[in-house]
Amino acid sequence: MTPESPNESAYTDIENSELNEYNDPDQYRAIFVDGDGDGNSGSTLDQLRRDPRITIIDECRQQQAALRTLVPAVDPEMLDEPTRWAYYPWRRCLVHLLGPAAFHRLRLDRNRNLISADEQQRLSRLKIGVVGLSVGHAIAHNLAVEGLCGEIRLTDFDELELANLNRVPGTVFDLGLNKAVVAARRIAEIDPYITVRIDRNGAVAETIDEYLRGLDVVVEECDSLDAKVLVREAARARKLPVLMTTGDRGLLDVERFDLDPGRPILHGLLGDIAARDLAGLSSKDKVPHVLRILDAPELSPRMAASLVEVGKTLSTWPQLAAEVVLGATVVANAVRRIGLGEPMPSGRVRVDIADALDRIGDPLSDTSARPSAPIPAQNPPRPTGMADILSEAATRAPSGGNAQPWHIEASDDRINLRLATKYTTAMDVGYRGSAVALGAAAFNARVAAAAHGLAGHVRWSRGDEGTPLYGIAEFSPGSTPELAELYEPMLARETNRLRGTSAPIPVEVLDALRAAAGNEGAELRILDNPSEIETAAGILAKTDRIRYLTPTLHREMMSELRWPGDPVPDTGIEVTTLGLDPGDIVVLDILRRPEVMAKLSDWNAGVALGDDTYERVTSSSALAVISVHGRRLTDYALAGSAVEAVWVGAQRHGLAVQPVSPVFLYAHDDRDLQALSPDHAETLRDLQYAFRRLTGTERDESQALVLRLSYAPRPTVRSRRRARPGSTPQCG
Repeated sequence: MTPESPNESAYTDIENSELNEYNDPDQYRAIFVDGDGDGNSGSTLDQLRRDPRITIIDECRQQQAALRTLVPAVDPEMLDEPTRWAYYPWRRCLVHLLGPAAFHRLRLDRNRNLISADEQQRLSRLKIGVVGLSVGHAIAHNLAVEGLCGEIRLTDFDELELANLNRVPGTVFDLGLNKAVVAARRIAEIDPYITVRIDRNGAVAETIDEYLRGLDVVVEECDSLDAKVLVREAARARKLPVLMTTGDRGLLDVERFDLDPGRPILHGLLGDIAARDLAGLSSKDKVPHVLRILDAPELSPRMAASLVEVGKTLSTWPQLAAEVVLGATVVANAVRRIGLGEPMPSGRVRVDIADALDRIGDPLSDTSARPSAPIPAQNPPRPTGMADILSEAATRAPSGGNAQPWHIEASDDRINLRLATKYTTAMDVGYRGSAVALGAAAFNARVAAAAHGLAGHVRWSRGDEGTPLYGIAEFSPGSTPELAELYEPMLARETNRLRGTSAPIPVEVLDALRAAAGNEGAELRILDNPSEIETAAGILAKTDRIRYLTPTLHREMMSELRWPGDPVPDTGIEVTTLGLDPGDIVVLDILRRPEVMAKLSDWNAGVALGDDTYERVTSSSALAVISVHGRRLTDYALAGSAVEAVWVGAQRHGLAVQPVSPVFLYAHDDRDLQALSPDHAETLRDLQYAFRRLTGTERDESQALVLRLSYAPRPTVRSRRRARPGSTPQCG
């Protein structure tokens, strides 16, 4: 028998036929029945519904309700798609189903994003042939369940026997039926819209060419050695890839005749032998060939020993359902790769479950997998010499990612601050963020000097060949009480990333913070209206998503994090300071993987990457934006002093402070934005414009930092500081 014609569908539409025509014992397709089913029309549907021998299953309303809950929402056209009634004669059952588009959208929804919607559509156009329906039954089932093809062709000459039911997912009701029919019925019961064609001849020379015509992939699972060779000879002639799994230690064979039509069949393991040569060999003479295909030295001990007993204490070689299912899983993955044009070269590989279980690891013995207790804030001895006092104060300044981008030299009446470019990042466009950090360090040095009866100011210059920014302050006896009273609060300044409350901040406190920024020559704008905060949260969340999805920014962001046991804890941000619960820490461990971010970027997904920032900002009392007129590094340094003054002042008034600066913060033009994130530059431009407009920032102003203000408990952990020569590490 030759296969059914290529244009024959997986189902058959029949109108007003006699019911006995439906009950062909070899039927394997669901029959889609037209008619309103109003009970009066005399339609075929009504005849079936009135037949007491037929079971009716109508869960279509539940399917439609589930369809409406999908994310993203389905199109109205799909919601309005006519439903269908499918009759399964071998079960005497009538089932009410969604139409094909809606059916597939709902049935395959749980595939996403393991298979994206676009990938699913591409795979649905594949035509796959499965030759041999013992192991092949499980493979065909997997292909259908995952929606990896739109047409599947099945061929086997054999009938299902009781001895097959240790590995073939049929039932006792299928005994005596052709194996291809059994597999086709199971597919129809999973998805009646998949086109299924069967050939009851198996792999024979008379029909193999017709069987292979139009296929994209061939899966060969024959027991006969000459049939294996025959299928490959025909597939190679048609430049079709061939897959085969062997039920021992997860062996998969891949032969890409589509890429290499001259490749020898079965990797050349049989030499130049052809199918016609094998047909005349005795079973004994075939054994050496079979063992070469099985790769006898690599067989599991149980299988190798069993082959010795075939015909003695065993009827034939043993197979287990678990091994068959494993092989079906491996084949499905290979089909996906071929169908999507992903790397899948010719060759063979073992997916050895037994070997993996032999190497099982115990998380209790893996100390790196255990959560570590937070390291409490340290209180190192206070320095006594003035040079050390000035240096300690300066190094307690905040910096992006706690990079500490400075080189500090101090004496009893002088401090030199140099911008250290080796600590820069992509976010630190033109060293502007580092200049802000250097300005904050200078402010701290002035506060420390004032607390010890010294006064002075910092002179900034564009530096020399060794640094783009240089600051120097010379101190002499003098009184500046407004700075001196900030000494202890400055030493206690910290980043508080804990979620706080959005209780209103008193007007007098906000006025004091504005004055603190003004005293340093900068502007402070406060967003404390809930509507403005929500708008800002949306902007900041979107820039966080871009930071995750841009490879350079993501890599640098993750490199700033210090995990328990990190050998270099004196820079960067300890994850225990992030205010995350254990579940969030686990998620962060996923988000730091670049291959995960690459997938989200490919899918144009990852909206949730900004959720944490959105929730933190919307739960805050206010956002504080510090800016300064001018665009030079010296201007950013002045703004940095204002940032520290505002930060220390806010904390003195009981506020928790956390920087939440957007990716675009230090970008001046399109070239800067393009360098930050080539794939998202235009979006960043729009977000930057929206944020500057929201905050009322003028054209000639440069934003230095954005601070989130809230009321929250004190953090239990503070970020560490790089030790100065001859000193101990600091926290701050």
